[in-house]
Amino acid sequence: MRFTGAIFDCDGTLVDSMRMWHDVLTELGRRYAGDVPPDFFKRIESLSLWDEARVLHEECGGGESTQAVYDEICATVTERYVHEVQDMPGALVFLRAVRDAGIPMIVATSTPKREVVACLEAHGMAGFFVDVVSTEDVGGRDKDFPDVYEEALRRLGTDRASTWVFEDAPFGVRTARQAGFPVCALFNDHDGRDEAFLRRYADVFAHGFGEVTLELIADYERPVAVGGEAGVLRALVVDGSPEASSAGLVARLAGEADYVIAADRGAQTCRAAGVRPDVFCGDDDSVDGGSAGWARGAAGTDIKYPSEKYATDLAIAIDCARHEAARRQARLELTVTCAAGGRPDHALAVVGLLAGAADASAREVEDGFEMRVLSPLGAATWDLGEQALGSTFSAIALSEGARVTERGMRWETSEKELPLLGDEGVSNRVTATDARVTCVSGVIAAYLLPA
Repeated sequence: MRFTGAIFDCDGTLVDSMRMWHDVLTELGRRYAGDVPPDFFKRIESLSLWDEARVLHEECGGGESTQAVYDEICATVTERYVHEVQDMPGALVFLRAVRDAGIPMIVATSTPKREVVACLEAHGMAGFFVDVVSTEDVGGRDKDFPDVYEEALRRLGTDRASTWVFEDAPFGVRTARQAGFPVCALFNDHDGRDEAFLRRYADVFAHGFGEVTLELIADYERPVAVGGEAGVLRALVVDGSPEASSAGLVARLAGEADYVIAADRGAQTCRAAGVRPDVFCGDDDSVDGGSAGWARGAAGTDIKYPSEKYATDLAIAIDCARHEAARRQARLELTVTCAAGGRPDHALAVVGLLAGAADASAREVEDGFEMRVLSPLGAATWDLGEQALGSTFSAIALSEGARVTERGMRWETSEKELPLLGDEGVSNRVTATDARVTCVSGVIAAYLLPA
């Protein structure tokens, strides 16, 4: 996705100041009123500073006037910005990368401009930004309204569709996304944000700047609705399992694919199989230097990720496949290989990731088995084929209420409900060349193994 401009929130995004704001406003409320409700800060957080001062004056009885409370807040927070508040980890590194790419940046904040400028100067960030826009510059309308983002965009002079907003506050993330901006939500584990809410409205969700790179932004493509007449993108992800898939299997699967993604150590497997990936992605923590260099030279796209990240290389690679399908406005069909060997915890996590990609008709193909995620969301039916005759078949429910119909098996079923992660569907036997399994509802992991 194009990246031509950047709008940054300040508090909780560039600097770790939300606890400071909580403490300042709560302490003032208690000093003025004797006590405040536990949700006091949450209730007023989205307001402009002037409106917060008005609440403290009118509801808590603070100060001689709203102006007096406002001035006291400003003096207190400026002092703490300079002497107590820390940078958000990775913020300066990311700002330098954006600047070096020639992308103009601006701050859009609910805090008064004078205080934010003092904060940015104290933290060595002021020189990165062309300007600072406060909600006070747009009539005091808080971030439940898009005015401050709109004014920031006007001052940048960039295109809305390629001007990214970087926010930590759920109400800011929602407002910016609804106003048509691409949004990166920055989540941390100490400000009490609603992670599910942020994920719902964010284009890119990250646990801080350590997970955000320019390559990630460039690769991102917002999902598009794909109709029945759309084309199909058959994507293969070669993952980095310690026990690599055979070169022959990888070469065969790559020959069936339209798009090949090598995930970190998966580059070694691709290299051994003579498969040229379209994308190399990862953090270089498991691939050898020679294979990484080869993959970067061979692939059309190189997506670098920091090693300190929450997402696995496989999750990142699946996102890459989704982004390419969106660019092509195609329906994604996803195959993963070299993912299950060596670590039982990894094997289980792979199943979970592929269950989340049920809409992409996800499957895992290894030398010893094939697993397909069956669901009405994507591919609901698997015709096992003549080569499956005599093989072992297992169906395991990955969701509550999953029901399966099996034909051409030793034990046939009709819309049988399977217990979540239970063993009732394990170790059936394929007895017919036209054997078929259908997931009627929910999500099923369907395994085909040699006899």
